[in-house]
Amino acid sequence: MIKLFPIRLKALRKGQKISLKQLAENLNKYSKDRAHHNTPAQIGNWERGVRSPSYLEIQKLASYFNVSMDYLIGRTSIQHFNLETVLMSENKITFNDQTLTHHDRYEIFQLINGYLHGKSNNNQKNNDNKYQESLNLDLDDDK
Repeated sequence: MIKLFPIRLKALRKGQKISLKQLAENLNKYSKDRAHHNTPAQIGNWERGVRSPSYLEIQKLASYFNVSMDYLIGRTSIQHFNLETVLMSENKITFNDQTLTHHDRYEIFQLINGYLHGKSNNNQKNNDNKYQESLNLDLDDDK
């Protein structure tokens, strides 16, 4: 059986274009838990499958990369992202090699929220119109 954790961890890290050192530093900033201080060598061992992280470390990594623990350890192939959580997180987000500021993220959130709200209103109006169109309102008694 292929261990997916090392593969997925490395893919997530490389996908964000961060080094082992940067990831260790970010995890240490991200988590105030000094008992579980991370090092680049430790993370490298995880990526090579030489060592396995503890439950707490997997939880910290999943939270940092905004993926489920099940995805990270290979129990599921689906990455589920709550876009609201992603946009409001402290993680660096880029689009077309441009870093999104907190203001950018808020504006994007508002655009998506407005779009979805308008879409649900349009669907409701369409459903109301379909209902009205299906009624037989012919009151002609001459039939």
